[in-house]
Amino acid sequence: MNRRTEAYFAEKALEQGIKFILRQPEKNIAALVNVAEKLVRDDNHRKMVANVKKVLSDREGNWYRFAQNLLTRVHPHIRRRMAVNFFVNASFIGVPRQKEWARRIGAAVPWAILMDPTEKCNLHCLGCWAGNYQHSHELSLELMDRVAAEAEELGIYFIVLSGGEPLLRRQDLLALAERHPEQVFHIFTNGTLVDEKLVAEMVRLGNITLALSLEGFEQTTDARRGRGVFQKVMHAMDLLREAGTVFGVSVTYGRNNIDELGSEEFIDLLIEKGASYGWYFTYIPIGKDVDLQMMATPEQRAAIFDRIQHFRRTKPIFLVDFWNDGEASYGCIAGGRRYFHINAAGEVEPCAFVHYCTCNIKEMSLIEALQNPLFRAYQKRQPFDSNLRRPCPIIDHPEILREMVHESGAHPTELGSGEETVDEFASRMKTYAFEWGRLADAIWRQKQAECLEKTGRAG
Repeated sequence: MNRRTEAYFAEKALEQGIKFILRQPEKNIAALVNVAEKLVRDDNHRKMVANVKKVLSDREGNWYRFAQNLLTRVHPHIRRRMAVNFFVNASFIGVPRQKEWARRIGAAVPWAILMDPTEKCNLHCLGCWAGNYQHSHELSLELMDRVAAEAEELGIYFIVLSGGEPLLRRQDLLALAERHPEQVFHIFTNGTLVDEKLVAEMVRLGNITLALSLEGFEQTTDARRGRGVFQKVMHAMDLLREAGTVFGVSVTYGRNNIDELGSEEFIDLLIEKGASYGWYFTYIPIGKDVDLQMMATPEQRAAIFDRIQHFRRTKPIFLVDFWNDGEASYGCIAGGRRYFHINAAGEVEPCAFVHYCTCNIKEMSLIEALQNPLFRAYQKRQPFDSNLRRPCPIIDHPEILREMVHESGAHPTELGSGEETVDEFASRMKTYAFEWGRLADAIWRQKQAECLEKTGRAG
């Protein structure tokens, strides 16, 4: 059975499964999970299905409510298209193919690719990670189309788009999603350009999801992003919810907004507005007008993860902490291991926050790019620490970032003669990395002791 035939039958089976569930959601959700349990072939997928089965067994629980919301609120076309693309293509079909290609090329094949259609933006946010790019580069539709097609051959069905503000290229992005109906296109946007026409196109295509940026409530968001931005995002959420789309938020926690982002009131607002997921990023001191004092303290970083874990147990929304979830991802996912970044100039970077590269996607195939020396330097060291609460080479192990850049001969992708070197950056981050390491190690030791105690009691 070839790839397209396999995908076709899997899609039809899932489509019928969704229709079956919707006849009696409360009764049939568990039935479909049982079917999935029998079909999965990958060990990690088996664990995921087992975990899903466990949490959905509690009909009073937040995850059961989350599943019901998705099944009953989301537009039927989006529901079917997203389910097929995410669960069948990106996971059931995609992951085994990624592993096979990884064996063939001798380098990791990631689960997702992040591309920047443009460096341009209609906002000027303080501390933006992309703030020091030139603001003139863009990826052509033809190049993005080529990358998406090559990704699909490798089993990569999850394309993330950022910037700059990607919706400045909305017509090209809609065309890209239409050319690749089997993929999920996940767009990080400031939300100010979302309108009825865009939302209608999202419903028609069915394979686009937006993550809208917030810093907290109105005063905090507008202080960083500009006056009136918060209300524009709220309006965008209303349009997206009423149309039945799947959307979420992207938030960056720092020293001054962490209490808001970790509050019950903020999470309840997101749920009320219809957000299905939320990405939590910590402030990284790169880009425009960087300030170490904007970073969350080590104590705050630990506290926000505790809050996120609390919300996972109590709220019907899917939350990801990009840094603190290192245990779930087995450390850093960058450098092509599970994802990488192509900036608007075509430069292939390990991560959206690591502005170094050795190659340009305009000059080579995706397979060739995945074998570049900076990615190899990453992959031979991952995870960067046995304590998976210290996953990141940027802020947790800056000395390793410096080592990898020098070893691979990578050059900086930010412009300007005054930019700091990787040695200067590593030196600047040394104190934070030490302080977080001391706290993270204490947290890790306590968790290991608790696990041993539970194991002993069970034995």
